[in-house]
Formats: sequence, structure tokens, C-alpha cells
Amino acid sequence: MAARQRSTAARVIFMVCAALAFAGFVALGNWQVERRAWKLDLIARVEQRVHAPPSEAPARDRWPQISAAADEYRHLRITGTFLHDKETLVQASTRLGAGFWVLTPLQAADGTTVLVNRGFVPPEARERSSRTATEPKGETAVTGLLRITEPKGGFLRKNDPAADRWFSRDVQAIAAARGLDNAAPYFIDAEAMPSPQGTAPAWPAGGLTVIAFPNSHLVYAITWYGLALMVAGAAWFVWRDDRRRKLANSADRSGDNASHADGRHRQDGPRPD
Repeated sequence: MAARQRSTAARVIFMVCAALAFAGFVALGNWQVERRAWKLDLIARVEQRVHAPPSEAPARDRWPQISAAADEYRHLRITGTFLHDKETLVQASTRLGAGFWVLTPLQAADGTTVLVNRGFVPPEARERSSRTATEPKGETAVTGLLRITEPKGGFLRKNDPAADRWFSRDVQAIAAARGLDNAAPYFIDAEAMPSPQGTAPAWPAGGLTVIAFPNSHLVYAITWYGLALMVAGAAWFVWRDDRRRKLANSADRSGDNASHADGRHRQDGPRPD
């Protein structure tokens, strides 16, 4: 009797745990479905921003409201004068290989400054004098994509302003290191400049912005829902086995009762004279 009670208690605990696990897996699956909808909406909004006609860069009074959700990858146009003597090289890895991003301040007529990522250069073109492209002089119009600052540094590598070693495009830190006043809290990835076909790349090479949003939420949702179904299946098998066992025990008890009744009937029957 005690063993049977322990077995019943274990099955009850299992069914409760299975119900909790099923609810949890379903909730995680629903969350991934919601995340997928959010990601698809984000991708659509970014695609719309990237391919929209260029708009004027955000004015200074709007800088505090700039955010990744509302502004990143917005197609912008800005006019100003490059301060080439204050450029910053940030380590980069691109489809053209390993090298550096060239971030050059662009000073607008109102005195504000925006860091412009003019593009990629390989290690052999890190010095300004070694580059093939002509540096823009005087007032220059730049078209590109608004990017959000990348504070502190790269993965396991912190920026070192004192040694002029940069692993991320940290706008505030670079502006402070270069003594830039009124610097915008974002930078601009410049578009690629057209070059004659068949010629060598003109460094720095722009237009290398990578726009990619991992979207595996459907796979995750299917995984969570699959686990929920597995838990439900295991619970069903346990319930079916328990039901079969109860029916078998009931049948055995009925058989025993019938045997006892038949024995009593023969025992209590008429005795021969």
C-alpha cells in the first residue's frame, strides 16, 4: 500500500512539473513569435530609411532625442569642411580585409561638428600621404547613413585614447581626444564615391556599411513549441500507462472478488444427506 501511494505521489508530481514545463515552453514560443514580428518591422523600417531620399542632418536641438530605434541608418546629407588633421583611425574588419576606418570631423557652418566615416583603408594606406584618393578641400557635401556611437571599445578590447588605439567608433571619446567642440552624438557612414571601372580602389573606400539583423526567431519558436509538444506527449504516455494499470488492477480485484464469492457459494451450498 505504501509503495502504491509513493508511486501515485510521484506521478502527480510528474504531471504538475509537466504542466509547468508545457506552459513555460509555450510562453517562450509565443515570446519568440512576438520578437519575430518586432524584428520584421525593424527590418522594414531600416530598409525604408536606407533607400529614402537623403534628408538634412539632425539639428543640434534634436541631438538629445536621437536613438537607435528612431534614427539609425537614416539617409542623411550634410555640408561642411573636413578637418583632415584631426582624423582618427579605428580598427576594422571588412569584406576588403583588415585595416582601419577613417573618421574625419566635418565642421558645419554653424560651428557644430559631425564625425564622418569616410571609409576603409588597408594597413599600407593608414598614412594620409599614401592614399590614392584626393582629400576633399573646402566646403564639401557628404551623403551617408546615420550611425549610433559605439562606446568603450570592441569585444574584449577597450579603446585607449592616450595611445591613440581605437577599436570602436566611440564618438564622445574621439571628440574629446581630438578637442572637438559641439560634436554630434552620432557619426555618418559616407557613401561610396564613384571610381572609373578597372582602376585600383581609391582609399578610403566608403559604402561598406553592413546592415544585417539576425532573424532566427521562427526557428527558436518552433524549438520551444516542439519541446512543449514533447512534454505533452510524455505526460500523455504517463497518463495512459497509469490508466491501464488502474484498469488492470480493477479487473484483478473484480476477479478475486468473484473467486471469493464463488468459493463462499460452494461452501454455503446444500450439504448432501
